[in-house]
Amino acid sequence: MISFRAPEVFADEIDLFAGALRFEFEMAANTVVAYERDLRSFAAAMEAQGKRSCAEISLEDVDGYLRAARGLGLSAATRARRIAAIKGFLRYLKDRRVVPANPAELVAAPKKGRLLPRILSEEEVVALLERIDGDEPIELRDRAMLEMLYGAGLRVSELCALNLDDLVADGELLRIAGKGSKERLVPFSGASAHALAVYLARARGAFVRGNLAERHIFLTRLGKAFTRQGVFKIIRQRAVAADLAPERISPHVLRHCFASHMLQRGADIRAIQELLGHADIGTTQIYTHVDATRFAEIHKLHPRH
Repeated sequence: MISFRAPEVFADEIDLFAGALRFEFEMAANTVVAYERDLRSFAAAMEAQGKRSCAEISLEDVDGYLRAARGLGLSAATRARRIAAIKGFLRYLKDRRVVPANPAELVAAPKKGRLLPRILSEEEVVALLERIDGDEPIELRDRAMLEMLYGAGLRVSELCALNLDDLVADGELLRIAGKGSKERLVPFSGASAHALAVYLARARGAFVRGNLAERHIFLTRLGKAFTRQGVFKIIRQRAVAADLAPERISPHVLRHCFASHMLQRGADIRAIQELLGHADIGTTQIYTHVDATRFAEIHKLHPRH
């Protein structure tokens, strides 16, 4: 296997991007490794052309690299992944003003199948949640956190940011500041409401550590608000305890499960869009593809099947 050495400036920025994919966007570990490999290859090609800074990369450079990839006979899926890695990397740098523009934003990816979100069955989610059944403060906290992720379809960043003041309508709704600070009101399931009430009444005080000014709902052992990485770690630990493969689950997988299971039980796609805080219905419609197998089984009931 050819090993590519990225220029130092590229290596630092690739490392930062990979960290964001892992912890901010919760991308699967294998995909992050593949993106890193693709970007090292791209960086080596740019170095060979004398590029010493990401800001020097042009659309012509990206096109030339991708034409070379086509010449190697790579599959459409592999080429699409390389394009996604490069576009995502340059977009990340543009958003942080490391480069003035994303020269790859107009590059079209080769057509390939749509990637469906990973989900667990309802039975697997129940097994995960009900395995956390102790009365210790940590058990009550972790149960409430996972119940809220699944019961309200929250992003992990939204869970971490939850504040006591975000409980409105006598605690029956959550006020969520989602992406772009777009606010929405979200109801949550009876099970999650019960778990949250028990945690607030019997366990949160153990984490406050005397700091009565602390308003975050979920707190670490040190009395601090959770980070995405902290929540991710807890979910993986709880998955192992429930005999579930830890690589199958993350905070975002529970959000996917919320949407998919609601759809399976007859929820309207527009309602799911509002609950998830999706600006575009197209983002939510991915869950109709997840449910395609169940629809196929239902169609077998047709008299002319």
